[in-house]
Formats: sequence, C-alpha cells, structure tokens
Amino acid sequence: MRLLSSLHVPATGARRALWALVLLHGVLGASMGLSVDEAHYLLYAEHLALSYFDHPPLVGWVQWPLLALQLPDALLRVLPALIWWATVAGAYRLSLRLVSDTAAGEEGAALWALAALALAPLLHILGIGLLPDTLLMALTVAIVAQTWQLMRTPLQSIGWAPWLRLGLLLGLAGLSKYTAIFAALAVLLCLLQAHGPRMLRNPGAWGALLLALLLVLPVLVWNAQNDWVSFRYQLAHGAGGGWKPLEFARFVLVQWLVFGPLLWAALAGWRRAAPAARPLFWFFVLPFSVLAYLSGGGTSLPHWTAPAWVAAAPFAGLALQHWQRTGWAAWLRALAVMQAAIAIGLLGLMLSAGWPFIASNDDTVAPAANPFADLHGWQQAGRVARELAQQEKLNALAVQNWTLASRLAWYARPLPVHVLEDRFDQFDLWAGDLPQGGDALLVDWSHMAYDVPMAPHGFTRCKLLQSLPVQRWGVPQASFRFYACYGWEGSPQPRLTLRGTP
Repeated sequence: MRLLSSLHVPATGARRALWALVLLHGVLGASMGLSVDEAHYLLYAEHLALSYFDHPPLVGWVQWPLLALQLPDALLRVLPALIWWATVAGAYRLSLRLVSDTAAGEEGAALWALAALALAPLLHILGIGLLPDTLLMALTVAIVAQTWQLMRTPLQSIGWAPWLRLGLLLGLAGLSKYTAIFAALAVLLCLLQAHGPRMLRNPGAWGALLLALLLVLPVLVWNAQNDWVSFRYQLAHGAGGGWKPLEFARFVLVQWLVFGPLLWAALAGWRRAAPAARPLFWFFVLPFSVLAYLSGGGTSLPHWTAPAWVAAAPFAGLALQHWQRTGWAAWLRALAVMQAAIAIGLLGLMLSAGWPFIASNDDTVAPAANPFADLHGWQQAGRVARELAQQEKLNALAVQNWTLASRLAWYARPLPVHVLEDRFDQFDLWAGDLPQGGDALLVDWSHMAYDVPMAPHGFTRCKLLQSLPVQRWGVPQASFRFYACYGWEGSPQPRLTLRGTP
C-alpha cells in the first residue's frame, strides 16, 4: 500500500475506503438473513466431516471455530468481509509487483485494478456471505503472486520454501472448490513457459505437488467412503444439457453486469503487461473459457468466475491506466460511476427485498419471482417451526425441495430436516429419508409453493397449523405455511402449486 502515496489518491484514503466497504458489508450482513448457500455451508461447520456431497470441506472448517464460540449470525459474516478485504488488497499489491516490470512503470494501474474490484457488484455479495468462491478468490490472488515469484527467479536459485508455499496454497484451494483445478493448470502453464520442460525435473516442483495432494487427501478419503458421490455429482452437473447459444450469450451479458465493465479491460490489458508476466493471464482464460462454455448447457452460475476476474484485475488496471492517459478519462469515470450505481442498486435491492421495483405479497403462492425476498423471513420461520414441532411433539421438519432445507435446518437446529424429493443430496447424508410411517412438520414457502404431498405419494394426514406472513419495511414479501403431517408413505412426487389454483 505504501506506493499509493505517490499517486493522486493518498494511501490513507485508499485504506479508509476499503475498510469503509468492509464496514458496509458488516452492516448489510447484520441487516439480512442468510442466503441458501450461506446456511448450507454453516451446516458444514455444524456437521464437521472430511468432505461433503457438493463441495470440499474448507468452507465449513474455517467457520467451525466461530460456531464453537456461539457467535451470532452478524458476527459470522465478519469472516467473508475480511476475506474480501484480503482479496482486494492482495490484488492491489500483486498489481504493484506486476507493473514494476512494465516499461512505463505505471504504478497507477494498481489503483485502477483496486477500483475495478472494489466496484464489482457481485464481489460485494461474496464479501457478505461466505461461499467456497469467497475463499478461492483470495487463494487465487496468493497463488498468482507465488507463481509470479517462481517465474521471475532462476530455477536453480529457487529453494524449497517457495515451492512448499505454492503447494500449501494449491492444497488449500483444492479444499475450497473443485474448480481450483483451473488454477493448478494455470500454474503449470506459467512455470513451463517461464522455465521450460526442465522445470519438470525440479525436486521442489514435485514437492509442491505432493504437499498439495496430501492436503486434499481428506476429499479423496471421504469420496472413497461414499461411493465417489461428490465426483459423480460434479461430473453430471457439469455435463448439463444441450448447448444453446442464447444461454451462452446470456451468461456473458450477466458477467458484464455483475462484475462491471472495468474488469473487462483485462482483455486488452494483458498485451500491455511485461512479456514475462503475460502467461499469468491463464489464471483468467482457463476458468472463464470453460465456465462460459458450460453456461451454454445451463450449468454455470455467475459467481463461479469470481476467482478468474480477481486474477484478471492487474491486467485490467494496465489497460485502464493507459486509456486514462490517452484521453479517455471522462469515459472511464462514467463507467466507474455506472458500475458503482449497479453495485449500490444490487445491495439496496437485497436489503429491501426488491422493493420498490419488484412486487411481492404474502399470498399462499407468490405472484412473481423475487430473488431478493429469499433473504428475509427465514429466521422467524425457523423459530416458529421449532415451537410448532415442540407443541405437536414432532421430531423432524420436512420440505419438498433441497433449496428450502438449509435455512430451516440452520434456524431451527437441532431439528433434522428431511427433503421429500426423489434425488440424492447432502441432506440425505445428514438426515436420511423420512422413514415409512414417519411424521414431520411440513414447511411450505410462497415463493416455491408446493401442493401438500398426500398418499399414495405423501402423508396419510396433514393439518394446517399456522400461516406466517413476512414483511420487509412494512411491505408484504412472502408467507410460510406449517403443517403437521402424519404417516409418510414414501415415493415422493413434489408438485409446484400453480398461481391461481386453490
């Protein structure tokens, strides 16, 4: 950060801006409920294991100490805020190291890289809720920096310590998310381009590989114990359906919106990097290309590319700094303002549950989709579910879609949650199937409302106990319904309730 003092923005100003954004993440995190993914990964920490059905274990492991301290949800969200800060600050420092080797020595490019990341709307979401991608984007910055050090150092002069640091980082990345394989491949390509095939004969390189494999061994052991279910799930999920150009185009457009136009400058900026640093662009090209292609089959989510964009930020900074000096400063300011407006708008909609732009009500079936309503009301629903289950002497909860299970399992813990759906997921490992003849408190949510499952593909008897309307700032947003259901007959066939049906 000390080099910022030589720029038009003082170092203290940049630091204060970053810490102000961290504080904003904390305030927003304390004002909203958990997302489905956040709750799911907190349950990882609640049920410690070597690995899990859909992801490696690190996202659960790092939260376990916080759960052991019984911290409230608001304080649990301090961790992703700090990881976001480490990511952006680390990318800034990496940019300084890269631009020091350009012919122009454009230190200002590092500040542009910082701005592009700090204004990226989706990265703020990853700075509020801890996802595997939150961890992987921070580790990606560290891996790129360590790779760059190894590229710049003569092969015969590299001791064991730099190689082992690389192995440690790659192992932690592998414990974060399976897509860390792209970072590992990028490391290999970069080091081969820097040192040639003789790098493959270096003992330190093999030591790094061995350390990384040892660190991800828990994932392999868990999968071997569970019929390789996680690997099979990932392969099937990645295969997707038929490739559709429209889905691919939609994915690219969403990427432009949620990460902002400034980071896209990396596509031009890599040519302005020192020739020795250009191979580092593989850290962007590999994951983004694969995930963009998979989007054509409908299997890529927008935040999966976050580590790739973080790796691209130094290259974006080079292009943005060049354009600023060649008469495009006004346009860049306009893009920055637009990107900031998108970020503020997105965070505002999350806070307000979509009001005033997305209409919602507390009808039994929601009138229209509202992804922002998903962040509110679940804590209250979990409390009511726990009270009703105790009142009715029911020992389990039930839902008809796995996305409805995580928040209830978190907020109503320690009650187990059964997913009445004919698919295998993490909840089958935690709670198993609801046994034949079993009873449960069935919970339904208006934004994913299902018909009450009755025999022969459900319960023999259900009674409505309570409806719970959800409001945000006095505006109705959703509703929950709670049923006491008895005599489960199995063979679930969930049916979504259509709008307008009784």
